[in-house]
Amino acid sequence: MPTILFVMGWRFFFYSNEGNEPIHVHCKKGEMECKFWLDSLNFDVEEAHSYNMNSSNKREVKKIIFEYFDFIETEWNKFQRERQN
Repeated sequence: MPTILFVMGWRFFFYSNEGNEPIHVHCKKGEMECKFWLDSLNFDVEEAHSYNMNSSNKREVKKIIFEYFDFIETEWNKFQRERQN
């Protein structure tokens, strides 16, 4: 589970055992956790699932994802290349 980012108490990371899923990032803070899909072509983010989060928490995470969108995408691609080696 490589962690790629810590922002405002949120840990952003990937799981290494998720097969060939499209680009996404997991986020965790305390007892809250979520997963968001990233749509690189349309510069968009979609919630895949969330646990123990309210709408304010989700907005906060989405804002961070948008702010670091290119970084997350770059780290995802790097992570996928390393997994294949």
